Amino acid sequence: MKYPKEYLDEIKTRLKVSTVVSKTVNLKKRGKEFIGLSPFKTEKTPSFTVNDDKEFYHCFATSEHGNIFDFIMKTQNLKFGEAVKTLANLAGMRPYTFSKQDVERENKWQEYCLIYNKYVDFYHNEILQNENLTLPRDYLKTRNLSKKDVKKFKIGFVEKNSNFFKKLENEFSKKVLIESGLFYLDEKKNIYIERFRNRIIFPINNISGQPIALGGRTIQENNYLAKYINSPETLFFKKGSNLYNLDLARKLSNKINYIYLVEGYMDVIGLNKNGIENVVANLGTSLTDRQILILNQFFDDVIICFDGDESGYKAALRAAENSIKELHPEKQISFLFLPDGEDPDSFVNKNGKVKFSDFTKQNKILIHQFLFNHYKNQTTNDPSSMAIFEKKLRSITATIKDDYIKKYVLEYFLEKISSLTPLSNIGKKNFYSKKVKSLDSTKKHFNESKSISGVEIKEFSLLYLMMKNLDLIKENIHLIENIKLFSNENKLIFEAILKKLKNSEKLTINDLALDPQIVEKIFKFASIKHILNNNQNNKNKIFELLEEICKDLKNYDLEFRIEQLESKFSKDLSETTFNEIRELKKQKNIN
Repeated sequence: MKYPKEYLDEIKTRLKVSTVVSKTVNLKKRGKEFIGLSPFKTEKTPSFTVNDDKEFYHCFATSEHGNIFDFIMKTQNLKFGEAVKTLANLAGMRPYTFSKQDVERENKWQEYCLIYNKYVDFYHNEILQNENLTLPRDYLKTRNLSKKDVKKFKIGFVEKNSNFFKKLENEFSKKVLIESGLFYLDEKKNIYIERFRNRIIFPINNISGQPIALGGRTIQENNYLAKYINSPETLFFKKGSNLYNLDLARKLSNKINYIYLVEGYMDVIGLNKNGIENVVANLGTSLTDRQILILNQFFDDVIICFDGDESGYKAALRAAENSIKELHPEKQISFLFLPDGEDPDSFVNKNGKVKFSDFTKQNKILIHQFLFNHYKNQTTNDPSSMAIFEKKLRSITATIKDDYIKKYVLEYFLEKISSLTPLSNIGKKNFYSKKVKSLDSTKKHFNESKSISGVEIKEFSLLYLMMKNLDLIKENIHLIENIKLFSNENKLIFEAILKKLKNSEKLTINDLALDPQIVEKIFKFASIKHILNNNQNNKNKIFELLEEICKDLKNYDLEFRIEQLESKFSKDLSETTFNEIRELKKQKNIN
């Protein structure tokens, strides 16, 4: 028996060729294609190509060529039916077993498709051609929708007294029409009512572009009616497994690696008409892990952008807690919060595509950072509040399915909590909070100028010690050769002194030829000057001070590198980055 064409097409639609092939072949992107070593022949130079746009692979070494079904059959030595089952499972689809139930379901599906195509086409043509529909047409104009936009999304309008049910009743049974969700029976009047009467309708297509449900919006303010409604769930439509505009947006996945997820139909259409077509909307329910899984098949970064009000923020929080469980390596989930009172449609219409894109780059935040920041803002500094905070973050982390991501997200949360409670981290050094007994007496000099950082003061101390002990430093120059300074001015002075110490037999402070104002600044703010002056003839004390300053500067360098890597880690959650951070922290503790 043959598989239904629609079933096979949906598998191909859900799975990129590169997704299937990459499980066997190590692929690298090259222009619009991917290349790799042939799985059919041993070779050193890649001759195997994959083209997702054209949905095929080709091996130049062996002339093997085909689609995803061919690839699975040839590389795994499977029959066609086994390949279909394997790929259907990978695509998250139910297996097709050719049972009586499957045949009945297929027949129902054909009827369902026919009903929706007739319904959508009829009311779409009505709004385009029926000049009496001034109210819905005017509404679309107020939303800045052109005829081109209406056609692209096949927007329609169902008149209040329209009754398409009677037309369809000639071809389909009442039972089938009710099961479509387009109609319901008014039992009091014993008549069949159009669910979307007096509403603008937005067809909701499946991934292959077939309409399977509708969204409807009232065009008149009415306190008794919901502004938006969706089709009820049917045998072929599940809200949590579908996304508005996915059929069009997925086609961009070979060019763009991120997708916007918004709340409403008009947000999708508004972004589209402003040139941002990589956008989908969930369907009036909380975001589901199934929807994230579907998007992950096509895009590496899902950017969730809900309305900039309290309800939008709450929806984003629910979305974050639901979707973090589906976080995987090389995939990202980000959040974008618009200014209060704005939605994606209004924001992009006011500001345009470029500003919307710039706003995204500057303001999007990764899912684990958003969750940490949200729950951090709910806490106070008392132990009970912090304990609840940590417990909540641990419980969120526990829902993550991928063990690697779970490990690094938990590490991120605990590191951030640790930075909030420094007193609990016994034995951990901190460059800024470290108290050096020998420097306590000179703290007042630091307070003289808020523009001078702690590390600059330590650099002044090093330079002061060097200038006051040129002969001693010359004899022990190896102690400071590898020290790193951070302020540009101090770095130049340090390098100039080192150079002269290496090239001169005898050197005095006047031989350095430094700007008197710079020397005065160093002498004024060097925090060790009083201690050093009282121990000018004590070489052991001088070496002790030098060692202490050098150690602090090395620690600052480590702190700086750790901070950079932690910032990188918060974005890529890479195991390599994580291990680099750990290694630097070990060095810091040893130092």
